[in-house]
Amino acid sequence: MVYVLFVIGFVLLIYGANFLVDGAASLAKKFNISSIVIGLTIVALGTSSPELVVNLIASFQESEDVALGNILGSNISNIFLILGVSALIFPLTVNNNTHWKEIPLALLAAVVLGVAANDALIDGHGLSFITRSDGIILIAFFLLFMYYAFSIARLTGPEEFVIKTFSVPRSWLMIAGGIAGLVIGGKWIVDGAVVIASALGMSEAVISLTIIAIGTSLPELATCVVAAMKRNPDIVIGNVIGSNIFNVFFVLGTSAVIKPLPFNPVLNFDVYTGIIACILLFVFLLMPRRKVLERWQGGVFVAIYIAYLSILLLKG
Repeated sequence: MVYVLFVIGFVLLIYGANFLVDGAASLAKKFNISSIVIGLTIVALGTSSPELVVNLIASFQESEDVALGNILGSNISNIFLILGVSALIFPLTVNNNTHWKEIPLALLAAVVLGVAANDALIDGHGLSFITRSDGIILIAFFLLFMYYAFSIARLTGPEEFVIKTFSVPRSWLMIAGGIAGLVIGGKWIVDGAVVIASALGMSEAVISLTIIAIGTSLPELATCVVAAMKRNPDIVIGNVIGSNIFNVFFVLGTSAVIKPLPFNPVLNFDVYTGIIACILLFVFLLMPRRKVLERWQGGVFVAIYIAYLSILLLKG
């Protein structure tokens, strides 16, 4: 039964996020808030809600490896799996701002996470924690990123987000149902991860870095594949890079402020992998055609991701 609830949990998590976003966006539109503001706040935060809910539940149930593994695994799969598959479908052209500002910001997020998590390695302390003060610093970075995003939106005048509007009672019902789906789905996923890890003789960290990370990244994967098929690379790249920045600065920052997270040094392999992923993406966009992620490069990303999963499974 636990395995069934584990699978259903992902369905509730994904649909819960969609209902929450649609209901909140509809309410915001009723109050005449502009589409771009809704897109940069409600929609963006809503797509990170699955990771946030799983993290909070995992940390309160003292399954911290699940919380951190979820963030690290999602960010790695975003670049190697989602960008890789998308580039295989259609080469991705990246704009100048994304290449020189947003990808380096995603790299900064990965490095800051590694520094914040490694008290024992850097300071020589016995234990490593992502503390509340670390969380406040991460949220400060997040606020700076949001300021940057709004500045870019004003300068470039992006297309308006298409927002469905519903009646006020229906909007509130969607918000309530979305939150309920997120909470129930998140709890079933975390509970299932613990049981599956025990049954397979694998660590909770490995389960979270693989199954949970891919599961919570499914909305991004679906969005990016459709965007690649429609030859809209800005949506693909923006979705992935934005998600990685949100995951570290907002999701992990919020989680740490609510409850400090002990860090398992075993996860340093995944921290380094996340940093390498950002560096490799930046370098790939310098060659051979500048600011284009070619099909062969997408194939390399997917191959690296398969190799990464193989290493995790072998480590157990």
